[in-house]
Amino acid sequence: MGRKVTVATCALNQWALDFEGNLQRILKSIEIAKHRGARYRLGPELEICGYGCWDHYYESDTLLHSLQVLAALLESPVTQDIICDVGMPVMHRNVRYNCRVIFLNRKILLIRPKMALANEGNYRELRWFTPWSRSRQTEEYFLPRMLQDLTKQETVPFGDAVLSTRDTCIGSEICEELWTPHSPHVDMGLDGVEIFTNASGSHHVLRKAHARVDLVTMATSKNGGIYLLANQKGCDGDRLYYDGCALIAMNGSIFAQGSQFSLDDVEVLTATLDLEDIRSYRAEISSRNLAASRVSPYPRVKVDFALSCHEDLLEPVSEPIEWKYHSPAEEISLGPACWLWDFLRRSRQAGFFLPLSGGVDSAATACLAYSMCLQVCEAVKRGNLEVLADVRTIVNQPSYTPQDPRELCGRVLTTCYMASENSSQETCDRARELAQQIGSHHIGLRIDPVVKALVGLFSLVTGASPRFAVHGGSDRENLALQNVQARVRMVVAYLFAQLSLWSRGAPGGLLVLGSTNVDESLLGYLTKYDCSSADINPIGGISKTDLRAFVQLCVERFQLPALQSVLAAPATAELEPLAHGRVSQTDEEDMGMTYMELSVYGRLRKIAKTGPYSMFCKLLDMWKGTCAPRQVADKVKRFFSKYSMNRHKMTTLTPAYHAESYSPDDNRFDLRPFLYNTRWPWQFRCIENQVLQLEGTQRQELDSVD
Repeated sequence: MGRKVTVATCALNQWALDFEGNLQRILKSIEIAKHRGARYRLGPELEICGYGCWDHYYESDTLLHSLQVLAALLESPVTQDIICDVGMPVMHRNVRYNCRVIFLNRKILLIRPKMALANEGNYRELRWFTPWSRSRQTEEYFLPRMLQDLTKQETVPFGDAVLSTRDTCIGSEICEELWTPHSPHVDMGLDGVEIFTNASGSHHVLRKAHARVDLVTMATSKNGGIYLLANQKGCDGDRLYYDGCALIAMNGSIFAQGSQFSLDDVEVLTATLDLEDIRSYRAEISSRNLAASRVSPYPRVKVDFALSCHEDLLEPVSEPIEWKYHSPAEEISLGPACWLWDFLRRSRQAGFFLPLSGGVDSAATACLAYSMCLQVCEAVKRGNLEVLADVRTIVNQPSYTPQDPRELCGRVLTTCYMASENSSQETCDRARELAQQIGSHHIGLRIDPVVKALVGLFSLVTGASPRFAVHGGSDRENLALQNVQARVRMVVAYLFAQLSLWSRGAPGGLLVLGSTNVDESLLGYLTKYDCSSADINPIGGISKTDLRAFVQLCVERFQLPALQSVLAAPATAELEPLAHGRVSQTDEEDMGMTYMELSVYGRLRKIAKTGPYSMFCKLLDMWKGTCAPRQVADKVKRFFSKYSMNRHKMTTLTPAYHAESYSPDDNRFDLRPFLYNTRWPWQFRCIENQVLQLEGTQRQELDSVD
């Protein structure tokens, strides 16, 4: 009597609307799963069309091409003799649903629509799909003619049901359903489901991996059972990076862990597990068995197929493993680097152009490009032929094989130090040394002639000559003279990105990389349309504190001693005249707050959803040992005044890798207005009244001590 089952789950680097590529990756994953003896294969959420199609879900083309891919899968000999569970949008009675389509040997067994849709943060599923709200009920779904001809079925079950094979019972959860307070696996497990599957489209955020792993292990430790989680991986077309982490768990233990970041487009995990282990685990949980005896049953789709073989006594079973987590600094070194690789190969550009200032942010961005080169070389060394083909296309050399990351970096990364009369020799040296150590093609140039020409043009037209504050100019003049330098750098960056390879006799253009961190974006501490404006920004969702930890990791891991002096130097924009040859301005002085404080404000404003008054109340408690109520009030007012004054800059932010849950990206994640009453009269008055009250109380306490 067979009882050992081999099951497969996977992480696929799907791309929105790339139906051809998506189909090939799905077929490859099924082929690998079968080769390893699996009889059930689970794929990521909406894998046929790619998860991030967004408003393309409204288009009939997206539904049509998804059905055509499904037909190709049903027809392929690769999908025979294995239960295949694929994700795609399905229209049923003129309503669009996010579905799993489960099929075996050219027959569709069940279409399972998603019941709890993700609709917060970066997710807008309720905009395109409707949740299936009829728990434990199915309807008949009339197959389109192209599928009827193939499957010889007119209708198939559509709804909330489970599969009953000859030897076990399988139930589906889809992504968000695992995160809901009452997940379907609870009732399915009580009704005898032994294998739970979860197809996800879950993106990377720093420090998030443990939440996913904890939910899965908790689900199976309370209720017993096998849990398969599949996930999208890579960048499928926008700011998100889906971080894989496919896994297989049983009875509270992990049995297979997929990589969180890798350049492999197809990754398949399999495990061989004993169904009797689930039955004996459940046997002694009497509270579970009591609840199970009262549960409402699920509709069961009978499947004349077994996941186990008759003679499996000698079949070895998988052993439990310890999940290995990356530190946040390691996550930064890997995630944005993989995202850069997907952008580079899919945009068909020849490399990146990075304005390298000698500061922490642009140095961290350079290190990410170097980390990408490192991962490309390692993937090629491991025999990844897709990466090899892509890198040959990028460098336009059909016989090229990258071996040294520094050499590859010289081909795909151009760095440029754009000096002005306000630049110091130290920053110039730091930029040059880092470029030498990572191997980038480095350019040094001066922007003064262009800046003088523009300011001269203004003086010629108006007869007025603006001056820096140190030369007696007003704040407005001072700011305008800083901004013209910053904006000239953006124009120069794009000119060189388009023509620097041409000037070296090489084909192609370069993607311009931005390097503004999440804290500067939040405060608007950047010039609109300066070199914070770029094609993409790999660090735009990462805090200054985390970036410093990442740069420190690079010193040791990548042997880049030049980064030591970058970390030791004060952060400065170098846009004002030098005092005796030395930097006269620092970022934190300019902002009037520290980077550490900024990330606290960011988390409170976005994650804790606090306005000025609530933030003041929370910070009173958080900073009670270091700040008086009056100081806390001044800090909160300063932050909200500057934040609201500069909020308009968020509308032009360069698309950035989403790594932090307080990202101020106004386009999709942080849906707040950009025109505010920057004086916040009502809110600030509430804070002021509270401060006066607290100061009065403190005075009374002091008087009573006297």
